[in-house]
Amino acid sequence: MSVRQPGAVLFMCTLNAFRSPMAEALMKRLHGERIYVESCGIRPAEHIDPFVVEVLDEIGIDMRNHVPRALNEIADPTSFDLIISLSPEAHHHAVELTRTSALEVEYWPTMDPTAVMGSREQRLMAYRLMRDDLMKRLKERFGPHTPAGG
Repeated sequence: MSVRQPGAVLFMCTLNAFRSPMAEALMKRLHGERIYVESCGIRPAEHIDPFVVEVLDEIGIDMRNHVPRALNEIADPTSFDLIISLSPEAHHHAVELTRTSALEVEYWPTMDPTAVMGSREQRLMAYRLMRDDLMKRLKERFGPHTPAGG
């Protein structure tokens, strides 16, 4: 028995600088041909985190042009089938936003790699761990890559 997949997914985090744009990019890589995907933050940063750009570039995803977006910049957040929140603050906002709608919300607690101190390589490892964890969760929740019509 297969679970009905959403037609549109919104990833939310606090800043839209590392967790949610990474999840958006990975989801687009896996299912972007058949699931509409966006991301936003509660209080968006000015720029995407450069370590996100670097660790996604390692797997062939270019995020250099990502501009962090605020939740209020999403025309109608309730038009999505599913909101996946990646930080406690974003989850609180998602629950409030969907209190009067049938929109599904999932909370995926996701580490904050900016909290890792150490050498550049140690910090990059934290971002790689987040990337790989998000990819694993996306595959578990939505299945492996499926081309359009597949």
